[in-house]
Amino acid sequence: MKYGILFISLLFSLTLRAQADVVPDQDQRYREDQFYLGVTYNLLLDLPQRVSQNGLSYGLQSGFIRDFPLNQACTFAIGVGLGYSFNSYYTNLRAIEDGSDIRYEILDGTVDYKRNKLETHIIELPVEIRWRNSTRTDYKFWRIYGGFKLGYIVGTRSKFVTKDFVDSFYNSDSENFRYGLMLNVGYNTFNLHLYYGLNSLFEDGVTISDGQSLEMAPLHLGLIFYIL
Repeated sequence: MKYGILFISLLFSLTLRAQADVVPDQDQRYREDQFYLGVTYNLLLDLPQRVSQNGLSYGLQSGFIRDFPLNQACTFAIGVGLGYSFNSYYTNLRAIEDGSDIRYEILDGTVDYKRNKLETHIIELPVEIRWRNSTRTDYKFWRIYGGFKLGYIVGTRSKFVTKDFVDSFYNSDSENFRYGLMLNVGYNTFNLHLYYGLNSLFEDGVTISDGQSLEMAPLHLGLIFYIL
């Protein structure tokens, strides 16, 4: 209980301090780019032998970032946010439920199927060091935002589709805690987005039926759009 009171007191003091910093004149600080939407093309790194991607693996992301200017001109800032992302990965690596276990097999050319994918739903915490050459009245400016992104998978699903049946279930062997580096660079509306995952999508010890380890890590390339 005492820790809760201490936290509330600290939060209250920080709020009062932030309010004291607000000066109603032309020197008042401003914030930028606090909502975001993004779309990505998703790649998998360190694929096992004979495993390949097929189809359009894509991702969608959205969220809110609190912008904290670091200088009076507001050209440097820190951004801390909360968001959600959906990511799909189409490959020839099929997941099969076997009782309480999951096994993985590589689909060869003899298997006729329409789609085979792995999808993840992630709650994300992006943290950015931000530079931009904006002003209070100029909404078209260059930006370079770099940092890292933490995340937690709230759902991982495998889906295998043929003309005769659909096999779909939620995976229990994904590495739910996610972390990686990101970089957003652009001008005005269109900004390039890069995310490089630093850990595997699967837990340690998960293997394919031929004994190869599943240590695939994601790489996302795409566009991100910021909204004030």
